[in-house]
Amino acid sequence: MARLVEVRIPIYPDCWETCGSCAQGDVTVEDVLVAPGDLVRFDDNVITLETGKVALDIQSPHAGRVVEVFVEAGQHVAEGALILTLEAD
Repeated sequence: MARLVEVRIPIYPDCWETCGSCAQGDVTVEDVLVAPGDLVRFDDNVITLETGKVALDIQSPHAGRVVEVFVEAGQHVAEGALILTLEAD
């Protein structure tokens, strides 16, 4: 039976704050790699974040079908922000 799963921006690595290089400026969605109806596998990239110094791909923690996407390219995001919902297997 499928269940609805929320996929959120993960907690930023501690090193982002201590080194000072990556975390300068806002964290922005560089690219959205999925759309509603798409099938994703565990660990498929769903969005790319840009920190000004580093691009970081965010993977899906579950396999399933994308129900809704809540972010768009150019949007500033914070830890815990809702990226998308999945109908997980």
